[in-house]
Amino acid sequence: MHLSIRHILWTALLVTPLLSDSQTCRMRVQIDADGNRVEYREVYQYDYVWEKPSFPGGDGELMHFINKHRRYPKAAYKRGIQGRVTCAFIVNRDGTVSDVHVLRGVESTLDQEAVRIFRLMPPWNPGRQNGQPVPVRVVRAVPFRK
Repeated sequence: MHLSIRHILWTALLVTPLLSDSQTCRMRVQIDADGNRVEYREVYQYDYVWEKPSFPGGDGELMHFINKHRRYPKAAYKRGIQGRVTCAFIVNRDGTVSDVHVLRGVESTLDQEAVRIFRLMPPWNPGRQNGQPVPVRVVRAVPFRK
């Protein structure tokens, strides 16, 4: 059987993320009681894992949760502002959601509402690597349509 270089490269590109323990470090910056900036190096988070984190009940329940808790900001609604706010957050080892931030925003009030919704979420089923729960970075969007 003859394998071309192109075939080997494509296979490597497709399989490598699945086999790697790709991790990125997160930093937490806080201000202490004296007003000084303090940086903490946090645990590593995974971008790729064998078992992805999941919202309890699946993606359908996730959309139900978002729709139930979404409050369209009145001023944005009146001005006809709409779109999808894409956020990233960490699902920790215990399933809790933390470090929510906007990756692609629409407008500040819609962005703030999307962050509020993700911070309200109940614990997820955590991601797993080699059978062990690990913190995983998740990206999801909140749609705002008139």
